[in-house]
Amino acid sequence: MFRHDENAAPTHAQFAMRVTILGVIAIVAFGAVFFRLWFLQVLSGEAYLKEANANRVREIKIQAPRGEILDRAGRVLVDNKTVLSLQVQPSELPQQNEPRNDELRRVAEVAGMSYGKVKDEMTAQMAAAMGLKPHDYKQELRAGEIEEPPVPVTLKQDVDKDVVYALRERQDEFPGVSASQMYVRNYPNGTLGAHLFGYVSEIGPDQLKEPAYEGLEQGDRIGATGLESQYDQILRGRNGAIRVQVEASGEPRGRELSRIEPEAGDNLKLTLDKKIQAAGESALAATGLPGAFVVMKIDDGSILGMGSSPTFDPSVFTPPVSTKVVKALSQNEEDPLLDRAIQSGYPTGSTFKAISGSAALESGLITPEHTFADAGSFMRYDRKWINAGEAVNGVVNMVSALKVSSDVFFYDIGDLANQRYDEDGTEIIQDWAKQLSFGSLTGVDLPGEGAGLVPTPEWRDKLFEDASDPDSCGGKEILYGVDGCFETDRPWSAGDNMNLAVGQGDLQATPLQLAIAYATIGNGGEVVRPHFGMEAEDATGAQTQAFEPAPRREVDLSEDTRSTIMEGLRQAASEPAGTSYPTFGSYPIEIAGKTGTAEKTLQEDQSWYAALAPADDPKYVVVVTVEEGGFGATTAAPAACQIFNAVFEIKDECAAGTSQTR
Repeated sequence: MFRHDENAAPTHAQFAMRVTILGVIAIVAFGAVFFRLWFLQVLSGEAYLKEANANRVREIKIQAPRGEILDRAGRVLVDNKTVLSLQVQPSELPQQNEPRNDELRRVAEVAGMSYGKVKDEMTAQMAAAMGLKPHDYKQELRAGEIEEPPVPVTLKQDVDKDVVYALRERQDEFPGVSASQMYVRNYPNGTLGAHLFGYVSEIGPDQLKEPAYEGLEQGDRIGATGLESQYDQILRGRNGAIRVQVEASGEPRGRELSRIEPEAGDNLKLTLDKKIQAAGESALAATGLPGAFVVMKIDDGSILGMGSSPTFDPSVFTPPVSTKVVKALSQNEEDPLLDRAIQSGYPTGSTFKAISGSAALESGLITPEHTFADAGSFMRYDRKWINAGEAVNGVVNMVSALKVSSDVFFYDIGDLANQRYDEDGTEIIQDWAKQLSFGSLTGVDLPGEGAGLVPTPEWRDKLFEDASDPDSCGGKEILYGVDGCFETDRPWSAGDNMNLAVGQGDLQATPLQLAIAYATIGNGGEVVRPHFGMEAEDATGAQTQAFEPAPRREVDLSEDTRSTIMEGLRQAASEPAGTSYPTFGSYPIEIAGKTGTAEKTLQEDQSWYAALAPADDPKYVVVVTVEEGGFGATTAAPAACQIFNAVFEIKDECAAGTSQTR
């Protein structure tokens, strides 16, 4: 039997087969390499060439300065300053942890910062760019759910030149780190107008999707609050760019390929008067209490001054922003970030009597000659209704009731109004208050305005009905005040209307709403649209846009009603026995004004003053409120006097208020 010898040499056929197989493998491998090279060089060559060229070119953004904010006389309220800022571009740092941390330690040493501070600032600013809290940002980054945003992190501003020189001399040790010149907002008047102007911040990821911010990138800065936000498209400029050649390391080789110059934003000129604004803020600060003020022209709604106390320093929002400082501001019990002029909700006390009084006259509920025997108090609905201090004013009509601030006269009006409601469903005081701007947005050109509340029978009855539902408001028997709920244990009653007639009860109003109501009475029925924007100007001072908002509406206000209310307000300020006569009795300009003292649960009374001037031909309205300030004549009226001094350019003619009536 024939046996195959495994050690024998292969036959010719076997050898040929092996050569053929190896040849086929070689040809296939060569073909694969050939076709890959053909694909890369022929089909994709142009794309890769462009990418390679792009890798040798870097586009460096040139930041555009924002426009300045000016007062009506062209005085600077907010402008820019250039600073040398130490910045880190995280995407250009070493990606491995150890080399990256080594570089950040060197950066901290050069900058005079702690390593921990550098890391915290980077985390905080990158988290803000992603719209996340620092803790959540770090968690999602570790989990691979997000990537580092391609935004520069500002570690320090106003960097010493020694730091700049040190970085430039050792640039190879600090990839991704630079000291560059940038524009930041400057506030030459400190805290003046902080609530009005607001601040700018880095654009967020959600905002980048909005049409208003088309063309912007992460790292760009936009108006975040206040007028900076309202008029951002006017104030925000257009960034420029320089395209330069770079080395393989990414460092510029010095050759500039092209340049697009930045376009500065337009300046925004406001209706605001810097001197009046300063006087109002100073008058509020002197009380040492929270409050707000409004100064407005009654013919067109131009706001000459508006402020809130306590205030804040807007420069804390200039980068690098300290999250610790911002958090402390937001958690401050005095709420300095709240603009009390437009975001509060207060009962207005007796200043509301001008509104309830005109409602009674316009509806025919009473006539100007209608009288009431004010004995200091009266009994109605099993309750005693009294004047402040149970002051006895004798027989009063509308004019004299406003002059001495007779509560019982207006309680009676509230009761008469409730009787009309019971007869035909007409809400006399509520309807008129709403026409004069209470309970709705005024349309002022500031974001975040509150609408307030005009209480009605339907509103309270619905609250009472819902309060019996255990699922309402988280199972609590409260439905509208704290946390969106309002404590209620009863339906509407005549007493609610009586309280509303004197600006008490459930009424919630802002100082700006009260100012518009008084302006409407003063100008004869035109409900103006309050505004700050006057015009936009380019860098040469040429007007590029004018703002002339039309009135919101006209209300039917007869001359008899207007003259009656105005005379009552005039006597209240300018004649003996008037509630603010101690302050304005000898004032050079005759004032028509009304004090208000709003009672608040578990707090001292809130002080109010609302006034029109000059009394015979009103041009301006001033409203001041001071939380826990006591009687309106004692605190708010003297503060309003200081503001009128600035409006009329009068040296101090203000006397301290002493009246003890509301």
